[in-house]
Amino acid sequence: MTKLKTVGPAVAMTAVSMVLTVVVVVMWLGGSMHWGVALVVGLGLDGGWLATLAYERRLAAQGDHSTPVTVVGWGFGLVATGVLVAHAVGEESPGAWLAVAWLPLAAKALWLVHGLWERTALTPRALDSIRDIQQTARDKAAVSRAQLRAEASTEETRLDAVTAAGARVARVQAEAAQRLAGAWSVLEAARQGDGTARALTSVTAPVTVESRPSWELPVWGPVQSLDALEAAPVLSDEDLDRIVGELLDSSTPPPSYREMAARFRAAGHVAGETRLRASWKRCTASAGTGA
Repeated sequence: MTKLKTVGPAVAMTAVSMVLTVVVVVMWLGGSMHWGVALVVGLGLDGGWLATLAYERRLAAQGDHSTPVTVVGWGFGLVATGVLVAHAVGEESPGAWLAVAWLPLAAKALWLVHGLWERTALTPRALDSIRDIQQTARDKAAVSRAQLRAEASTEETRLDAVTAAGARVARVQAEAAQRLAGAWSVLEAARQGDGTARALTSVTAPVTVESRPSWELPVWGPVQSLDALEAAPVLSDEDLDRIVGELLDSSTPPPSYREMAARFRAAGHVAGETRLRASWKRCTASAGTGA
């Protein structure tokens, strides 16, 4: 059915052109020769045109093309058009004949269009495959767009939740800091007050006559007595290595650095972290225990 849409007009136009050509040749040459001879001339012209057209169609069906054959076909079309134009010029009312003089060339143009369509035509199976591929591509694009929109919406919701949670945490921290600052101000005011020392003196026995009870503000965090650290003797490297070696030999397998450090300080010894770790490395290296 699709092929008929292009080949039908070409066949109809060719048939009309051939009939007109034969009629015009018979009318044109009938006055100077027998009408049978004029009919043969007209049919010969149409026959040559039809034979050339058939040869062109055969080559097109084989996927081939011949320029000489095409030129000859267009030549027959021009001759047929020339015959119609010459006959129209000789008539008293040439308008009607000139109106149909272009039909041979139009028929050749329609065959050209049909040939182009045949060279680009696809089978129904190929067209179905192309439609399936295009539909699959559209489906994938739609799914991808929907997925991107969903991910964007989810990310927006997550960011909103994180932002709201962060704002709540910031508000709680600000309120806690404000309450802590207020409590600290109250404690500082009570500590610096004029009646604080007298109130503490009335409930606390002085150690000496000069001493007065003191109320220090609380300190947040671990507190280590500096007096005890200053009063402890400073160990030399030899003493430190000896104590660490004794602690390593006291258990099997030897303790780790953290366990050894805990035992070292539990025994009342004092040493800096850097010196203690260096001593532990020396002792473990000499004993072959490794880090």
